[in-house]
Amino acid sequence: MPRLTRRRLLQSLSAAALTPLAARAERKMIATEFFEVSDVEVHLTSLDPAHDGLRVVQLSDLHIGNGVPDGRIISAVREVNALQPDLVVLTGDFVTSKRDPLSRVPQLLEPIAAPRVAVLGNHDYWSGARELHDGLERIGVSVLQNENTAVRLKGVDFHVIGVDDSTTQHDDVDVAYRGAGKASRLVLTHTPNAASKLPAWEDVLCLSGHTHGGQWDVPRLTQGVFRTVGQPWYRGAYRVRGNQLYVNRGLGFGRGTRLPRINSDPEVTLITLRHREPV
Repeated sequence: MPRLTRRRLLQSLSAAALTPLAARAERKMIATEFFEVSDVEVHLTSLDPAHDGLRVVQLSDLHIGNGVPDGRIISAVREVNALQPDLVVLTGDFVTSKRDPLSRVPQLLEPIAAPRVAVLGNHDYWSGARELHDGLERIGVSVLQNENTAVRLKGVDFHVIGVDDSTTQHDDVDVAYRGAGKASRLVLTHTPNAASKLPAWEDVLCLSGHTHGGQWDVPRLTQGVFRTVGQPWYRGAYRVRGNQLYVNRGLGFGRGTRLPRINSDPEVTLITLRHREPV
């Protein structure tokens, strides 16, 4: 199965994108800084009742450097703190290439006040995974590379499982799950396809990014292109083998860059978790 690349996707969509399309604002748009706050509620039978109402904010695909102005990241971090989440998760692609300022990543993200957990993306591996890992760990971000951790929230352990990047073939689901608690599990992985490798029918939530929501989201066409290249989950909420998946559109690229977005505005996701009794 061919691997989806931004170049292949943009080539596939270029003809259709010549027709202007109106941007769809799903929820709250921070217009001056060009990102949207999506408010999502997820009901899980696997969630410990103590964590009902837990608020998780997801940031993804920041592409710090030429891919996104620092001001957008600074504004997004301010918005994250204003939302007062219980946990902040970061799902990879902090930079785009080795030419980007890797040391700037922890500087921009350090002001986040809530506990922070992260996984790396394919561009991070292509750019300097060790430097990014160490820089994030220095500011207190727990970077999971086929690992899991327990964060004490509302007096009960909340288990975060980090499946490493599958695009660069660093993922190992079995190792990532090893020793993780059974209740209140949240899976982080950069590429949505990794959700199909998780243990089935556990009703866990998996958060990912990678696709930029299509970057150019042309009705029906974009979905067809993604399916053709083996990536059927590219934006928003899905059910995958009895689990739940949310694909964040990311913050990087768009206005003021060489890779504009069409119908796929940059996104910060606020996820409220709800306990649901099994049927």
